[in-house]
Amino acid sequence: MSTLNIAIIGTGGISLQNHLPGLALCSDVKVHALCDANPATLETARQQTGAPVASSKWEEIVTRDDVHAVIIATPNFVHPAIAIAAARHGKHVLCEKPLALNAADAQLMADEADKAKVRHMTAFTYLFVPAMRYLKHLVDRGDLGQPYHFRSCRLQDWGTRNLGWRQVKKLAGTGEIGDMLSHRINFAHHLIGPMKRLVANLMTMTPVRGGAPNDTDDWVAILAEFQNGASGVLESSKLASGVNESSRSPDRVEINGSEASFSFTTGSWNALQYGKAGGTGLQTLDVPREFWTWPGSKRDPGVGDPLIAFRYDQAIEFINAIREQRDCSVSFHHGAQAQRTMDAAVRSSESKQWVDLS
Repeated sequence: MSTLNIAIIGTGGISLQNHLPGLALCSDVKVHALCDANPATLETARQQTGAPVASSKWEEIVTRDDVHAVIIATPNFVHPAIAIAAARHGKHVLCEKPLALNAADAQLMADEADKAKVRHMTAFTYLFVPAMRYLKHLVDRGDLGQPYHFRSCRLQDWGTRNLGWRQVKKLAGTGEIGDMLSHRINFAHHLIGPMKRLVANLMTMTPVRGGAPNDTDDWVAILAEFQNGASGVLESSKLASGVNESSRSPDRVEINGSEASFSFTTGSWNALQYGKAGGTGLQTLDVPREFWTWPGSKRDPGVGDPLIAFRYDQAIEFINAIREQRDCSVSFHHGAQAQRTMDAAVRSSESKQWVDLS
């Protein structure tokens, strides 16, 4: 097909801020259909995109012959139904994380998409940060040596404002662990490999947000052992007062190995901190320009806010995978792997015991 018609299901802020700018950088791609249960949100997206098809029912979108691929950015609980229906109707699917409310549903999404032979992608957006891409390159090259430790810390100040469906467990599944720590769990898998076992704690410190009940976690910590023997410490919070939020708040990953240590901060998109074993401390390591954009991306890294613009390469990878008839770099299988870890962390927090992931 010369022109790919894309449907966006869930047309709120994530779609307008992340997905649309990425699609705009792709050749022969058209936002053809929109879907949202909120009429005002749907109308805003229709005016912004000029899409000729709009509906409040996703079932009407995924069955259309003139839709070739869908992007799902709805509340988490409906992801599986939409993704599976879309795949069964031959649509390629990019879905926001977490993929589902549990690992069984996430794995079913991956299996159904494989069976339908469509391209499928989990929106682990931070893998597209240039510094993370370069760090992965260095680890794969062997610069880290034998992995010893992985640690991540993601802190934001969200206060006690209302988070809408994200503070309702039956709609979101979890809170901070699915919202933010899922990205860092993916980092751990991406850089170090699968986890062997873990112990975790999740806490809900704000039972009321913006005058409405909140039954999701706003702080989570995981202590993990990886299959290769490395250790892991992961923490994430919405309640780190005064540290700001989004791209302007602390978000750090450090890995230590037998040969070197690396520190990655999403706020430093074009640099890492690096130190060799036996050295005197970490030094700045600039990211080569070849890693500033995703392969095949037409994005100019000098245009726009670099702490936001890297996200646009995600849509470019999705479209390129469809065009090139290959697997997406981060598929539903990666999303299901993260979901298994999240489920184990919830079980551990409830039982106050270590949970085996093998």
